[in-house]
Amino acid sequence: MTVHQFLSSAGRTGLRLATGVLAGALLAATAPTAGAAGMAPGPAGMAPGPAAPRADEAVLRQALADIVEAGGSTAALAQVRDGGRTVWRGTAGTAELATHAPVRADGYFRIGSITKTFVATVVLQLVGEGRLRLDDTVEHLLPGTVPGGAGITLRQLLDHTSGIPDYTEDQRFELKDEADILRWVDTGRWTTYRPRELVDVATAHPALFPPGTGWSYSNTNYLLAGMAVERVTGHSWEEEVRQRVVLPLGLTGTSFPRASPFVPAPHAHGYFSLSGGPVDVTLRNPSGASAAGSGISTAADLDRFLAALLGGRLLRPAELAEMQRTVEVRPGVGYGLGLQRMDSPCGPLFGHTGSIEGYQAALVGTQDGARQVALSYNPFDRTKGAEQQRAVLGLLVKSLCPPAPADGAAPKG
Repeated sequence: MTVHQFLSSAGRTGLRLATGVLAGALLAATAPTAGAAGMAPGPAGMAPGPAAPRADEAVLRQALADIVEAGGSTAALAQVRDGGRTVWRGTAGTAELATHAPVRADGYFRIGSITKTFVATVVLQLVGEGRLRLDDTVEHLLPGTVPGGAGITLRQLLDHTSGIPDYTEDQRFELKDEADILRWVDTGRWTTYRPRELVDVATAHPALFPPGTGWSYSNTNYLLAGMAVERVTGHSWEEEVRQRVVLPLGLTGTSFPRASPFVPAPHAHGYFSLSGGPVDVTLRNPSGASAAGSGISTAADLDRFLAALLGGRLLRPAELAEMQRTVEVRPGVGYGLGLQRMDSPCGPLFGHTGSIEGYQAALVGTQDGARQVALSYNPFDRTKGAEQQRAVLGLLVKSLCPPAPADGAAPKG
C-alpha cells in the first residue's frame, strides 16, 4: 500500500461503510522519516532512546487546538501518561454543535481499529496458554470458512499478510454520493451484521496475493481472529476481552457492544458535513465493525491498557516480542500483531489508530511502556484531511518526544 493510498483511506471517513476501521492510516501517512534528529532507522526491537523531557502544557494545548482549528474537527480530547500517572489532559472544540456543550476530558468515544489491539492481546494470551498457535491455519481453526484457508495462518491474520480482501471495500458498502450517505444515515447504520456474513462478502472476491507474500490491511482478518477466539474458548471474543483485559486492569469505561447504538455519557458527538448541514452520526449499530473496530473507551482507560501491554503485564515476554515483530509497510513504519510501529526521534513508538463514522482515535506509546498518549477527535471538514493529519501527528510526537530545552533549563509541565 502506497503513502498516497494511506492518505486516501484516512480521508474517506464516512464515504464507505465502516471505513473508520480501515488501517490506522495516520501513522503510516505522516510518520517522521527514519533517521530524523540523528536517529538511524533500526529494527522494531531496538531499545528506546533516552528518556524525553515532559512537554510544555501550553505546547500540548495548542497542538490539541490545532486538530480543531486547522484540522476541521468539531471536538478533540487527549491524555498523556508518564511513569504510571497522568501528566496532562486537555480538550478542544465543542461536544455538540447544537448546544455548544463543552468537551469533557473524561468523555467516552468510539475507538475503531484500536479494538484490534485488544483482540490481538487475547489471541496472544491464548497462544501463551498453548490453546492457540500462531502457525495454526484458518482451515484448522474455522473449517470451511475461507477458501484456501489451509494456507493462511493465524499470524497472517494478525499482521495483515493473509491476502484476504477487506469486506469494507466491497461495493455494497461504498457511499458514492450524498444520496448514498443519507440512505446510510436513515437506514443503513441500524443494520445488524454477523461476522460470518461479512467474511463471506470478503471471500467472494479473489485473494489479493498468496498468503505471506504481501501486506494489505484487511478488517476481515480480525473478524476471523474474533471467530477463532470464540471457537477455541466457547465464549465470544467480547467476553474474553472483558475477562482477560478489561476487568483485571479496571477499565471501567471500556466496552465492546455487539449491536447497541449508544455511546455512554459524557461524549462528544460525531457528524457528517453534508450540503443540508451537519448530520449527527453518534448513534449507529457497531456490528458491522465487530472485532475489527466496535470498541468504546476513554483516554484514561486506553493509556492504562497500553501501559500494561507494553510494560509486560498482559503477555509473557515471548508473546509480547511476537506482537512487536513487525512487517515493514514503508521505511519507518511497520505492522505487528495488532500493533503499529512508527519510528521517531525518541525510538520506536507502538500503538494503533482507528476510526469509525464520526470518530477517530490514536493510542501510541514508547516501547518500554513508560509514556502513552490517547487521543480522540471528531473529523468534520473532509477538505482539511492533510491539515488534520499534520495536527494529530504534532500532538502525538510532542506528547512522547518533546524537545529538550535549548537553554538547559528544566522542562515545564
